[in-house]
Amino acid sequence: MPKNRCAVVIPAKNAMTVLPSVLAKVLAQETPWPYEVIVIDSGSRDGTREFLRAQSRIRLIEIAAEEFGHGKTRNLGIAAADAEFVAFLTHDAEPVETNWLARMVAAAESDETIAGVFGRHIAYASASPFTRQDLDQHFAGFLHHPLVVSRHLDPVKYESDTGWQQFLHFYSDNNSLLRKSVWEKIPYPDVEFAEDQLWARAIIEAGYAKAYVPDAPVYHSHDYGPVEQLRRAFDESRNFRKYFGYRLSPNPWRAMEAMGKFTLQAFRQKVDPVYGHVGLTDRLNRAGQRMALVAGHCLGANHERLPAALAQSLSLDHRLFKT
Repeated sequence: MPKNRCAVVIPAKNAMTVLPSVLAKVLAQETPWPYEVIVIDSGSRDGTREFLRAQSRIRLIEIAAEEFGHGKTRNLGIAAADAEFVAFLTHDAEPVETNWLARMVAAAESDETIAGVFGRHIAYASASPFTRQDLDQHFAGFLHHPLVVSRHLDPVKYESDTGWQQFLHFYSDNNSLLRKSVWEKIPYPDVEFAEDQLWARAIIEAGYAKAYVPDAPVYHSHDYGPVEQLRRAFDESRNFRKYFGYRLSPNPWRAMEAMGKFTLQAFRQKVDPVYGHVGLTDRLNRAGQRMALVAGHCLGANHERLPAALAQSLSLDHRLFKT
């Protein structure tokens, strides 16, 4: 029998600005059973490793930067965990409440067919009003469906509806938990992108269920500038095509049309006052971010038509272009 009911695994690199606060929240979790905390550092140079070495309540695994892989490193953490369930956070995802972990485990325990669960993301208070509203609206959409889903809900729809397939395999390791006994049969794929959604698709297709836990949120958000948004969208689009067969915004002319539409929308969109005042700077940033998102998706969907040097310069991860 496992020693712990659950382990929390956090991959980290150069995380000193956020990780101490995240760990404080993780170590303060209130549970009726024991849990362990494992942090995997991949070559930090900002004092993160030294900070982690001094923490008596966590188990630190150190790997070289070149050994990191989104699926590979998480498999390492799961294998090391002496627990029935393994929860994942990224180093900048902070549990909102002290019952976060107990609620994630309770959701998984509610049905033995549930292989994995994921929780809600709430934007940090410092995030832009647009980002805060976007995140809330995104996760509110999951409440229009059963909290526990599987392909058995509608087998015909799963085979024919790409949108339904995408919904069923949405999963985020910023805030997730899996059943280790299922992982032993279906480990994470060793890929450079979307290891969480690929794993979710695998467990759904194997007949397991997935659960959404709205009352186990974490703070997690980013306000990307146009250049970083462009590069992230490029990688996202390239890899969704590679791994899932989805072509995001593949037509350049339609992409340009969408960029114009989103620019106008940025200046017209209403934001609930609860998210704060929206000024001209917010709207300009929003327009730039949305244009970069569409442009990145179009470039990623058509990456093979680009000069190799340009494609590599656009990507945040040059490993994507290894042959």
